[in-house]
Amino acid sequence: MIEYQKILDKNMLNVFKDVLRNIKNNGLTSNNHLYITFLTNHSKVIIPTWLKNKYPEEITIIIQYEYYDIEINKNYFSITLSFNGINTNLQIGYDSIMSFADPSANFGLILQKRKIKKKFNNDSKVKKKKSDNVINFENYKKN
Repeated sequence: MIEYQKILDKNMLNVFKDVLRNIKNNGLTSNNHLYITFLTNHSKVIIPTWLKNKYPEEITIIIQYEYYDIEINKNYFSITLSFNGINTNLQIGYDSIMSFADPSANFGLILQKRKIKKKFNNDSKVKKKKSDNVINFENYKKN
């Protein structure tokens, strides 16, 4: 059996790595800028605690004007970006990356779809039925 999705995922990731290599080797032109969205709570992400506390699930970073020390490794890349004037090193595992885009080139790729998890408290007005995964919206009707 040919695993088409696995082959496609690997090659989309290689596109991303090539883009990073291009930025490292050539810099960015005046128009190009890269948006990268990744999961901050992923085990292969190393970011400062204050940044993880501010963005506990995901963050979108922009590589445009102030970026330093891009390193491309087999399983992750690292980069230093400025957050409110503080140079901050980020180590981002490729498995954590959800998407990247360059709006100036009208180009982007979704590398993984987010799995949305909603938690419901036992005393919540909205309860999830285990049997059919349907949410009852009766509690939301206006009288």
